[in-house]
Amino acid sequence: MSADTPNVFTRIIDRELPSEVLAETDDLIAIRDIQPQAELHALVIPKTTAYRNVVELADDPELLAKVVRLAAQVAREQGDGQFRLVFNTGEEAGQSVFHVHAHVLSGPTLDEGKLA
Repeated sequence: MSADTPNVFTRIIDRELPSEVLAETDDLIAIRDIQPQAELHALVIPKTTAYRNVVELADDPELLAKVVRLAAQVAREQGDGQFRLVFNTGEEAGQSVFHVHAHVLSGPTLDEGKLA
């Protein structure tokens, strides 16, 4: 995919692709993962395309904090408030969409699949 081609998350943010939106702010969108690995599996995605992974996002601590706060909100609203927050960084670590995003997982794990 070229740098000029919108990735799947950008297309979801732009409402070009359907998704179950769980929460949204000016800076972030939280959606239900279409290939869940746990009872609750949501993605918290910054609306900016400036960061490919969490290492790059660390340069924007305010936005990173917003990601964590929205993850906690989604876990409270969709589950019991307890959750794991996972960022995959790099293809070999399971990252398949190179637009930073956090996986919010809560409840029983459904299988041992990768978290993209």
